[in-house]
Formats: sequence, structure tokens, C-alpha cells
Amino acid sequence: MNDDPERADDGATLPEDGGGAGAVHKAVIASAMGNCIEWFDFGVFSAGVMTAIVGTVFFPEGAAGSASLRSFALIAAAFLARPFGGLFFGPMGDRLGRKRVLAATIILMSGSTFVIGILPGYDAIGIAAPLLLLAVRLVQGFSTGGEYGGAATMIAEYAPTHRRGFFGSFLELGTLTGYILGAGLVLAIDLALSESEMHAWGWRIPFLVALPLGLVGLYVRTRIEDTPTFQRMEEQGRKAKSPLKETLQHYWRVIAMLIGIVFLLNVADYTLLTFMPSYLVDFLSMDDETAQLITIGVELVMIAVIVPLGHLSDLIGRRPLLLTAAIGYILLAWPAFALMQTHSDLGVAAGYAIVGGLLVLMLAVIGATFPAMFPTRVRYGAFAIGYNISTSLFGGTAAVLVGSLIDVTGSNYVPAYYLMIAGAVALLPIIKIPETAGVPIEKAGNEHVPEPVRSAAG
Repeated sequence: MNDDPERADDGATLPEDGGGAGAVHKAVIASAMGNCIEWFDFGVFSAGVMTAIVGTVFFPEGAAGSASLRSFALIAAAFLARPFGGLFFGPMGDRLGRKRVLAATIILMSGSTFVIGILPGYDAIGIAAPLLLLAVRLVQGFSTGGEYGGAATMIAEYAPTHRRGFFGSFLELGTLTGYILGAGLVLAIDLALSESEMHAWGWRIPFLVALPLGLVGLYVRTRIEDTPTFQRMEEQGRKAKSPLKETLQHYWRVIAMLIGIVFLLNVADYTLLTFMPSYLVDFLSMDDETAQLITIGVELVMIAVIVPLGHLSDLIGRRPLLLTAAIGYILLAWPAFALMQTHSDLGVAAGYAIVGGLLVLMLAVIGATFPAMFPTRVRYGAFAIGYNISTSLFGGTAAVLVGSLIDVTGSNYVPAYYLMIAGAVALLPIIKIPETAGVPIEKAGNEHVPEPVRSAAG
């Protein structure tokens, strides 16, 4: 293992490589698997045909709202539990280690998605059906609240300093891959089965697939060591005695900046990946198959460019890409949705590609940016709390809010206006956060450490 000559504030020598090339690759795969499973669930749940089916299978005929809006409401409800999951699992990850917590979250996430596939519908058990579905979605949201912060922390603490952007981008490669797997599986089953077969039993298949995916992810995660950064902190006795208390007492300003940036990330992410497939069908009158093909096509292009963009951020920094995305949404969101109103497949694809292209600029760098905003002793918890508060408020609600506002106003440009507002909100915190490209992860976030905490950690 090669040592970096720079030293952390506490005097610890900082290694250039988090644990050897093989260990880094295992950590990246283990971390990305969880994100893949999380977004496999979204890819399945938000597919145009699936939102309609779930909204009718689990609710009585004539229930308030369209079938798709009822499904989006279930997605939003799951996000109510995410901050609690972040509060529970995040500080636990700072106290017990990243590996143990991530093993628990991946099996809870995949198990919850699997259970949806075996739940009886409203015709079988009446009002208990939507209540059970809601309960399962809340468990899924709770476990997801502990997943992303830990997965990003795992990669950031394993990755070599000058390749943290490159390796961090694989976390969101897992997001896009999971989404495509989920949406693609729904599309394949929908094409293979008749409409009656799809509504009767075919819709259950994608949810059932989540469990074996989760078991594979669990196996991978149990075969890696905890991060060298965490192990060194533990050996040197520098762990926070009360990570949650320390986080809330000393890092709330940094958490507030994180919430502002994640506001834009979530509005863009969940508008594009959970709302847009149904938007194309319900509001632009596009058929399910074409809408899914456009969605998957844009996602494939994003997959092709996300890792090179992560590498670019190691060379030029994270903030230039984040600023380009924020300013881009302010200036280009309305023209992108104007292209979609042409109702031509080419116009819709071009508008979708603009929204997706700006989003991938953020996705490529957040895995390296967000963990580096906090010091090691509170990194998992502070990240998880801030990220999940913002995701709960603005991510899970994006689809149901935008869909409802379109119904009320009759304007198909509501998503564009929301993206423009989010871009404006994110600008200030993006400008204010320190540039951490090239900064060793054990030094990152230390500029925010108050002197009493710094002394106690030394």
C-alpha cells in the first residue's frame, strides 16, 4: 500500500489507495449492487403499465385519483420513512462500521420488493390490500434510508484519492442499470403476455426477481472488509461517542447545503425516472411500448457517459459539472418540455435527452462529492440524514406533486417549472461547498470540524 505524504489533522498517514485495486473493485461492486436493487424497484414500480396495474389491483374500483396517481402516492409514502431510516442506520454505520449496516439494508430492500409480488389484491382481502402494500413500501423506504449514504461512503473511503470521481460514478451506474433492468423486464413481460395475463399474474414477476438479486448483493457485501478509513479510525480510538448528537450539533449547516443540492438532484432524478414514463403515456398520449423504449434509450446513453464524466471530475473538479447541471436546468428545462409537446417521437426523445443529459452530470459526481462534505467520524450518518430528508421532501413527492399540478392547471409544462426552481435553489450551496477533487478522504470535511470536536478526535 502506497502512502500519501499528506497527513490528516489528527496526524494519521493517509494512504493513496484505499485497500489495493482488488479491494476497491470489490467495494465498488458491493456498493453499486444496493443502488441497483433500489432502482430496480423504481424501474418496475414506475413503468407506465405497472403504475396502472398496481393502482387497480390494490385499490377498489372508483377510488380517488387515477390508477397511476395512486401508485405514485404509494411511492411518495415510502419516502416518508426514509429520514427515519437515515437517522437509524446512518449513525449506526459510524458506530459499528459500514459493512454490517449495508448487509442489513440490502436484504431488507430486496425482501420488501419481493413481498409486493406475493401480496393479495383488493378483490381477495379488501381494504387490507392497500394497507399491507403501504406497510411494505414503508419498510422498503426505511431500509433505503440507510442504503445510499453507506454505499457512497464505502466507495469514497476505498477509492484512491485521485480516482474517487471515477469510482464514485459507478454508484450511479448501479442506479441506471437497476432502473433499466426493472423497466426492461416489465416491457419484456408486457410484450410477451396478453393484457389479461399481465393484469392477472404477469405483473408480479418483476417484483419476485428482486429477492435473488438481493441475495447476490448480500453475498458480495459479506465478502469484503470494512473500509480502511473506518478501520484506522477505530484502531486509533477516534470514533464519535454519540454520532447522532455530534452530527446534529456541529454539522447542521453542511447538512442544509447538502439538502439544497439534493433538492435539484431529486426533482430531476425522480421526475425523469419515476414520473416521465407515465407522463408520456397519460399526458402526451404515447403508447406504453414507445414510452418505455425512449426511456430505456436515454438511460443507455446516460450509462455510456457517466463513468467518463466521473473521470473528468477528477481532472477538473466536481463543482464545474454540478454548476453546469444547475444552470442548464434553469435555462433548458422549458425548451426540453416544449420539444416534447410536439408529440413526435423524435421531439419527445430530444427533450427527454436534454433532461437526462443534465441529470447525468450530477449523477457522475455525487458519489464522490457528498461523502467528502463530512469528516470520517460522522460521514455515514450526516450524509444519510441530509440526503434522506431532502429525498423524502422533494424526491418521493415529485411524481405525485407534478402529476397533480398538471391535472389542476392543465399545463404540461409543470415539470419544467419545477426543475427551473430546483436549479435556482441548488446554485448557492453548489457555489459554497469546497472543491474536494484531489483531497484525501480522511482530510475531506475537516474544514467544518469545530475545534472542540477536532481536539477530542485527536
